[in-house]
Amino acid sequence: PRLAFVNKMDRIGADFDNTVQQIRDRLGANPVPLQISIGQEHEFAGVVDLIEMRALYWQGDKGEEPVSSPIPPEFEETALAGREQMLEALADCDDDLAIRYLGGEEIEVAEVVAGIRRATVSSQVVPVVMGSALRNKGVDTLLGAITKFLPSPVDVPAVSGTNPKTEEVERREPSEDAPFAALAFKIVTDPHAGKLAYFRVYSGTIEPGATILTVI
Repeated sequence: PRLAFVNKMDRIGADFDNTVQQIRDRLGANPVPLQISIGQEHEFAGVVDLIEMRALYWQGDKGEEPVSSPIPPEFEETALAGREQMLEALADCDDDLAIRYLGGEEIEVAEVVAGIRRATVSSQVVPVVMGSALRNKGVDTLLGAITKFLPSPVDVPAVSGTNPKTEEVERREPSEDAPFAALAFKIVTDPHAGKLAYFRVYSGTIEPGATILTVI
């Protein structure tokens, strides 16, 4: 499961629609935009949230003042078309939403969010949002999308690995009560703290001062 963040929307040459098409053509993915841009390149001012149908602007030098407002009239038609495309994409992979959508029923925000999450967790769609990370524009909505749509640790299946003592393959469930298992994915050297290891915990817990075995 994954989502995409189209960055640097305020830079020369920024083109959200073209980027979404490249995700589709080059990666063979099924991107589903959750936003449309309000301007782009040096005119990038904000986005229209197609889930809640509202405009979002990030004010201040570092986007520290997010403001929600009604959709500007000149973007209403494009926003409605974008929402229809989003709902169609979700209906293609969700029978419940498909019945509601084809029946012309109004689909509530909570139902759309739940539908996006189901389709994302099952890797049927890739939600796409946008912004300008350097100026902190859209980062809050990106973090919100991560929280709403990507799986939590308990949503992912158990991992398998080789026990270094017995050389047998064992499974580890995503539970705090399971034996500790983690993957070190990055090693850095800090001038103050020394060598640091970043790792993802698949099961169990680790406490400060604990000694763990690294298997290469």
